[in-house]
Amino acid sequence: MESKESKFGFVAFAETWNGRLAMLGFVIGVATELLTGQGILSQIGLM
Repeated sequence: MESKESKFGFVAFAETWNGRLAMLGFVIGVATELLTGQGILSQIGLM
């Protein structure tokens, strides 16, 4: 059966996915730095 709990707001489901996507973004950022030899701020032209 499906749960009637909301999937939006500060609920466990939303927070779990938020954490997973944050970890994915961090890994992609580090990998991009290693592949290009530039920091993230340099890549987007802020430094």
